[in-house]
Amino acid sequence: MTKFLKDINLKGKFALITGATKGIGRSTAVAMHQVGASIIAIGRNKSELSSLKKKLKTRIQCFQCDVRDYQNISKIIKNIKKIDILVNNAGTNLPEPFLNVKKSSLEMLLEVNIKAAFNVAKLCTDKMLKLKNRKKIGGSIIHTSSMFGLVGGPNRTVYSMSKFGIEGLTKGMAVDLATHNIRVNSVCPTFVATPRAKKYLADKEFSKYALNNIPLGRIATESDVATAITFLSSNAASMITGTNIIIDGGWTAK
Repeated sequence: MTKFLKDINLKGKFALITGATKGIGRSTAVAMHQVGASIIAIGRNKSELSSLKKKLKTRIQCFQCDVRDYQNISKIIKNIKKIDILVNNAGTNLPEPFLNVKKSSLEMLLEVNIKAAFNVAKLCTDKMLKLKNRKKIGGSIIHTSSMFGLVGGPNRTVYSMSKFGIEGLTKGMAVDLATHNIRVNSVCPTFVATPRAKKYLADKEFSKYALNNIPLGRIATESDVATAITFLSSNAASMITGTNIIIDGGWTAK
């Protein structure tokens, strides 16, 4: 009988993950490792990187770096032997109403969510294309976007602007890199129960606002997002490029 179900198998693949110390990035590193990938973890927190390395034990390299530091991130990526998968996950948010957005907040969000994301994507793509058989074996790039890259939300104008930009980056890259068999997609989660988000969700009013807008009636887990990213990284998603997986429990369906 012909086998129709493709496996999620990353054996022999090298996956670079930014923002790998906590939340979605860390969970994705663990998930990908579970299906055979070798992990290249990049993050700012040295102790968290050490903790991740201790947890995974094998097939992991860790580099302490702020993705805004182009010189450092460029040096790290150039010295890595091989990259098959990029999870462009590092990002930040500084919620402020549009009329009160600080210049420093605007600059921070654009530096991290747009400029650094672009730079990391370009550096990793250049590295991917150095492999002579890249077109044969393919590659995958996944940007961590947000449902606020598809719709607006209160106090998130600049964040939405940056994530709408990531959606545009995803589509543009997908078109340009298709001839090299490098697929480019994004994931767009709702609020996820990460260490950072839990601080907001502890507020009863905010939690009520979030849950009332999610038809499934629950907050996303790190595993929900890590599973989607791992799927997009694998050959099980070999015909998927230039699009997103929306992990929002129905928020944007309304």
